[in-house]
Amino acid sequence: AWAPFLERYRYQLPCLHEGLEPDDRSKYPHLAAWYEAMDRVLAYACRVKGDAGSWRKVLSMAGFGNAGIPPTVQGNIDSRIETEVHLAGQCIDFEVWEDYAATRPYVESTPHVEAAVVIVRNRQALAKDTVKQITTSSSSYYQKGKWTEVLPSSETDMQLLFRDLAQVLIDTGSSRQISPASCSKEVACLAAFLDERICVPRDMGTMSAACIKLVAQELQKTVE
Repeated sequence: AWAPFLERYRYQLPCLHEGLEPDDRSKYPHLAAWYEAMDRVLAYACRVKGDAGSWRKVLSMAGFGNAGIPPTVQGNIDSRIETEVHLAGQCIDFEVWEDYAATRPYVESTPHVEAAVVIVRNRQALAKDTVKQITTSSSSYYQKGKWTEVLPSSETDMQLLFRDLAQVLIDTGSSRQISPASCSKEVACLAAFLDERICVPRDMGTMSAACIKLVAQELQKTVE
């Protein structure tokens, strides 16, 4: 019963209080041991667990009354975005995933391929949502501007980009290496958009979402 609360504390408390890390073994050994044990529970680690980015976005959307998010808290939240990339690399455990998939024939062989399959299966809805977000003036994604300058406004073209992104994920899952050189600027931008838009575990498990985050980070290096 406490799992959702402790998970939320793990990722939201550092956003609210700088230096407060509930999973720090040197300060909170018993709590850290609980987190480590939960990360070895197959279904939890691969599909049920939320991730740092999603819990950060929940906190950002909640706000703090009519005044918005206090500047000091916003600074903590912004600093956590870089930490999330490191956490994404840590959470991908191929042995845990292999054990999880072994008894579930509907689960793909790696978290990368699982992410790709989710994208392809939902490509029409994803394309529709993405086009809506980058073309609607009231959308925060539209207001950021960076998406509208690169991504297409056609749902058909957007579906093709999602297909290309899925292929990158499949290739990465096979080689365990990201090869961004052959990817277009549009695919790199779409990966970054999806990483920011995705919600874990609503859309997919934390390991698959982490694969998208890491691929997005690598692809962005080719267009900066």
